[in-house]
Amino acid sequence: MTGQDPTTVGIDTSRPHPARMYDWYLGGKDNYPVDEEMGRQMLALEPRVPVMARVNRAFMHRATRWLAHQGVRQFLDVGTGIPTEPNLHQVAQNIAPETRVVYCDNDPIVLAHAAALLRSTPEGATEYLQADVRDPAAIIAGARKILDFDRPVALSLVALLHFISDTDGAHDLVGRLLSELPPGSYLTMTHATADFTPEDSAAATAKLKTAGVTLALRSREEFSRFFDGLELVDPGVRIVHQWHPELGEPVPGQDDGVIPGYAAVARKP
Repeated sequence: MTGQDPTTVGIDTSRPHPARMYDWYLGGKDNYPVDEEMGRQMLALEPRVPVMARVNRAFMHRATRWLAHQGVRQFLDVGTGIPTEPNLHQVAQNIAPETRVVYCDNDPIVLAHAAALLRSTPEGATEYLQADVRDPAAIIAGARKILDFDRPVALSLVALLHFISDTDGAHDLVGRLLSELPPGSYLTMTHATADFTPEDSAAATAKLKTAGVTLALRSREEFSRFFDGLELVDPGVRIVHQWHPELGEPVPGQDDGVIPGYAAVARKP
């Protein structure tokens, strides 16, 4: 484990956390034995989970490039996770150095890496918020200090909402965040699904539940509901790596079987 001592940042090492498991899948070192143990159990059910993690990162890169080329200069990335390069601000600022980015996550381990998230170009700006998607008011209040809410903002929720249950009001939370953004803003999302692997998905959901981690896999229809009232960007809801593949390099292994997840970008009219 690298970074700050967990006693100084309040990291709970007694149970796995999705951000740290994601880091382990990507080959990172900012995770704990409890995260690796659960990660290995997930791999036993679906050996391609690391490929899925990389596919989600690759989608974020492609979507960010697409948005930047549409003139979007402000991004709000909720569920940031532990930094991997290139991160969203690096992709966006490579196209438009004046881009402003606010990152947000609820795991204190990400706070320990905030310096990496704040290396902005001189023309732009980056900021990190320690907040949970279940508290959209806090996210918006913090983001307003960096972003101009009179201009379009791209809200990024990549590989996040499948950890938020319907009981926690996942669709309402997204709606509340979007309601604060001006017309011309965008919603960028990926989401895991059980549509293609129902038995393995049920087993994974049960294992994570015993460890205190919610996994709310949603169907294509349920995922599409997050975009109600928005204008889907062509080609609409797609399997993650099939969304504008020409905007990035393919992830090794992405075509060796189904990737059980959906992705989409939509514009707020």
